[in-house]
Amino acid sequence: MSGPPVARLEDERYRAPVSESETVFDGKVWDVRRDRFELDGSTIVREYQEHPGAVAVLAEDDEGRILLIKQYRHPIGHRDWELPAGLLDIDGEAPDAAARRELAEEADLQASEWSPLCDFFSSPGGSSERITVYRARGLTPTAQPFDRTAEEAGIELRWVPRAEVVDAILDGRLRNAILVIAVLNVHSRASQARADRATVDRAGTAHART
Repeated sequence: MSGPPVARLEDERYRAPVSESETVFDGKVWDVRRDRFELDGSTIVREYQEHPGAVAVLAEDDEGRILLIKQYRHPIGHRDWELPAGLLDIDGEAPDAAARRELAEEADLQASEWSPLCDFFSSPGGSSERITVYRARGLTPTAQPFDRTAEEAGIELRWVPRAEVVDAILDGRLRNAILVIAVLNVHSRASQARADRATVDRAGTAHART
């Protein structure tokens, strides 16, 4: 006998009733907010990073290589390999427009083909940050190079075959969360597409033999 239908596996949107909310730290880039809310009969107080959100770009050239950038990240004490990315910190700017801007500012590139790849919450227990990653292809240089400053002034760019990036992730040599999630997403989609084509080919072969 079959059991009751199981709901589709997905996150549930829900906001607990908030009785008090205040900014306890007003920072240069983001703030810290303290909320008092009711959940399952209890009153809970939580402090979290109030984040404007961010975008990132997985850019691929005609050879299937992925553009990586290396830059200094002070909180972790590393120059880590990343995807071009940035904050949604311009009022009224759409996420896709921000992605185009970040690709130009960090890599001096523009793209003719854009598509959403994935989006996720980077640290839902302590931050409201939501990151949207776009896939960019049909790349050409921008008309003028961007004048980068601060940590971005020392950015290093490298084009890397996707398989090499996947190997470095699985080996633990690349640990940037956006990079890991986006590259494994693309890798999984490509693997599934190959599997689907193989299934169609086998079915066609079997049909031809009958």
